Amino acid sequence: MVRRVLFRIDRLRLLALLLALAGIAGPVAGVVSDACAQQAEPARRQHSAPKPKAPAAKPATPPAGPKAAAAAQAAKLDAAAPSQIGTTTVARFACMIDAETGAVILAKDAEKPMAPSSMAKMMTVYLLFEDIKSGKLKMDTRFKVSERAYAITRGTHSSTMFLEPTDQPTIAELIQGIIVVSGNDASVAVAEGMAGSEEAFAERMNKRAKEIGLTGSVFKNSSGWPAEGQMVTARDLAVLAMRTVRDFPQLYKYYAQRDFTFNGKTQANRNLELKTVPGVDGLKTGHTEEGGFGQTTSAIRDGRRLILVLNGMSSMNERAQETARLIEWGFRESSNKTIFKAGDVVAEAPVWLGAQEKVPLMIPHAVLATTMVGQTAQPRAVVRFDGPIAAPIAKGTPIGTAVVTMPDGRVIEYPLQAGADVERAGVVSRISTLIRHYVLGWAS
Repeated sequence: MVRRVLFRIDRLRLLALLLALAGIAGPVAGVVSDACAQQAEPARRQHSAPKPKAPAAKPATPPAGPKAAAAAQAAKLDAAAPSQIGTTTVARFACMIDAETGAVILAKDAEKPMAPSSMAKMMTVYLLFEDIKSGKLKMDTRFKVSERAYAITRGTHSSTMFLEPTDQPTIAELIQGIIVVSGNDASVAVAEGMAGSEEAFAERMNKRAKEIGLTGSVFKNSSGWPAEGQMVTARDLAVLAMRTVRDFPQLYKYYAQRDFTFNGKTQANRNLELKTVPGVDGLKTGHTEEGGFGQTTSAIRDGRRLILVLNGMSSMNERAQETARLIEWGFRESSNKTIFKAGDVVAEAPVWLGAQEKVPLMIPHAVLATTMVGQTAQPRAVVRFDGPIAAPIAKGTPIGTAVVTMPDGRVIEYPLQAGADVERAGVVSRISTLIRHYVLGWAS
């Protein structure tokens, strides 16, 4: 009986095969048992050519658009590793700080080394700005273009200002060539013009970087071109951006420039957010195969400035979307609150041999604290001074510090000053005070 069944099945399969070759196998093929179909499927996958699909049978492709892009971005965020501070980001490295308070609003592996790409040019520009501010360089000073500066962008897809060996660009042109169009040739020309060689300029970069608080960065060249041992951290780039804004308010404007024309070629700034995100006025984009796409961004709204560093993203589009999203998040979810106004009296210090027994201690500058939505600013302040303070005392005399513990745990010292003049006490009063102190062992 078993042999007959198998024989009948084989006959059916043979019949189905013949009908298929004749092009009429549709209805009859269903006669074949499920077991036979399952056994035959692997063979069909390996040896049969795929049948052409009719246009009508193609599955519908959802149209690409804002909703689809938002859904894809949301999926990436769900899969992304969490940040140590703040919201999740698809970037591998991230740091956002408030430029006035220095508070960290977002941090994701912000202290880990990463490839700087063209964001390293911010350090080159910082040194260039320093020499301009000190008077060592003028905006019309001209630098030569070496063969090395010319050759670095030839035959590659790297960013260029389109310098020619016969050019002698001015400092003003080179600033725009570095900042606006990210020219590697402009960076080399500046390095050689300022230090004689790019190697000597890199030494100067590293020395100054440590002096301004870049603790995890090593620069090997002026352009960010991939080099062994060259690294930065997201936190360092945020500090560098903050120092650039603070130290060079007159020159910082170049970071907001949207395009630049040199040698007849006009190029747009790669910082797309200059046009699309309110308040963005700098700083620098970057990309390498090793490090991915990155950007250091600064934005100011209602007098408050945020600085954002992102790196390790997969495309220019992702970089632009994530930068815009996080800038909006930072301004929406955080704010600055005044702890002390300029001139507020923080404490009083005892006065030695003065017409008044105490002098008020005031803070000369406003103290702000950055808090997230829903938080309350509850800093703790401790006043330190060597007292009593000998009279006479002039208003504004530095006297001690206020040590303030911020809501995020940072401890910052602010200088204190005498809030009033205190004259020296009269002879009788001074004698009385000295008797009490030395005879009775008591002093006010």
